[in-house]
Amino acid sequence: MFARKILVVEDEKVIASNIRKSLQKLGYSVSEITKSGEEAIKKVAETHPHLVLIDICLAGEIDGVHVADIIQNHFHVPVVYLTECSEYKTLHKNQLSEPFSYIVKPFLESDLHFAIEMALYKHQSKKILYEEKQRLGAIINSMGCAVIVTYANGCIQMMNPIAELMTGWKQSEALGKDLVEVVNLVDKDVGETIENLATYVMEAGEIFNLPENCTLITKEGKEIAIGDNVAPIRDQKGNITGAVLVFQDITKRKQTEAQLIRNAFYDGLTALPNRVLFLDRLRQTIERSKRRSDYYFAVLFLDLDGFKEINDRFGHGIGDDFLVAIARRLESCLRSGDTVARFGGDEFTVLLEDIKDITDATNVAKRIQDSLRSPVNLNGYELSATASIGITWNFSNYEEPATLLRDADIAMYRAKRQGKATYAIFS
Repeated sequence: MFARKILVVEDEKVIASNIRKSLQKLGYSVSEITKSGEEAIKKVAETHPHLVLIDICLAGEIDGVHVADIIQNHFHVPVVYLTECSEYKTLHKNQLSEPFSYIVKPFLESDLHFAIEMALYKHQSKKILYEEKQRLGAIINSMGCAVIVTYANGCIQMMNPIAELMTGWKQSEALGKDLVEVVNLVDKDVGETIENLATYVMEAGEIFNLPENCTLITKEGKEIAIGDNVAPIRDQKGNITGAVLVFQDITKRKQTEAQLIRNAFYDGLTALPNRVLFLDRLRQTIERSKRRSDYYFAVLFLDLDGFKEINDRFGHGIGDDFLVAIARRLESCLRSGDTVARFGGDEFTVLLEDIKDITDATNVAKRIQDSLRSPVNLNGYELSATASIGITWNFSNYEEPATLLRDADIAMYRAKRQGKATYAIFS
């Protein structure tokens, strides 16, 4: 094993010589012996010793304590002070308060050896801790999500650049502030502000996932949908010392989910509910009518008369635009709580909820027919189509949507046989 280099800074020749001999006897290498602080700083830069033994009272303009501060803070080399008993009593409360940072002259070789080894051990431990902290900081700062660490009292200890960017707070501004002051979270499902999650997870002692519709209100008041979790931080003994909040902007994910839902339940052309969503709403309505004996509803099944001719003559592009225009007219004929859906092709269905009797349904059918009589202007063409409408309602205590739609479809074909542009009630 190589001998560790030690720089001795002592302006008394005899003491310096004795120290050199003792160090060499203990297996250390004495790189230099210097007399002044200025020279010591220069030698540290040149020789890079493992440790510096320095007398507090030195010849020259800079005293040993000042020199030691420069060596430790600038060059990161550990220092052990050499001091007389009188100097120790004077300086102990200030510079020499840290254990094993000094040795009082005269001293035994065993004391010198112990002081040096302890100083080297402490320095190595601090170096490892510092490097680990730097490595952990580098990992946190390079993460693609926001990270905020709190103390045990729920106040902010650190935050990475992503957290700064998302919250609008600089770390220097946020340090020591309560987490809720910087991370203002709202649960959109209940419309309530979320309390200090760090405190919550530390009390619970377990990881807490952010609510599904959690929104971050930034410093500037902007709303960002976020997701992830908060976890307690434990030391090696298992004691909770703080919490870490990890979150990321999930706005795009939410938009994608919303689009997937639209694709699953809404018609891509007309933006009306599709067959799947209509059947689901109809099923819920049937269940509601079972619980209320006075609850009535009706279904209208529409098939456009003459749409095939429009498609054949003007092409599918015009045909699609015509269907979109018809969809808007159908919506205009209904109440806000009713549902109109594109069932497929040129077929549409209407669900009328909470009606008084069948007259409400026939009035809507008449209103639809009146609306369709006005032509649609597309690309300079005036296009029009009527509709055959079949109507059924829950007088028969329907159990399944399919049965009710089958009967409405039968009524619709009856209307077509009656000459189109009219409605028929299933009976």
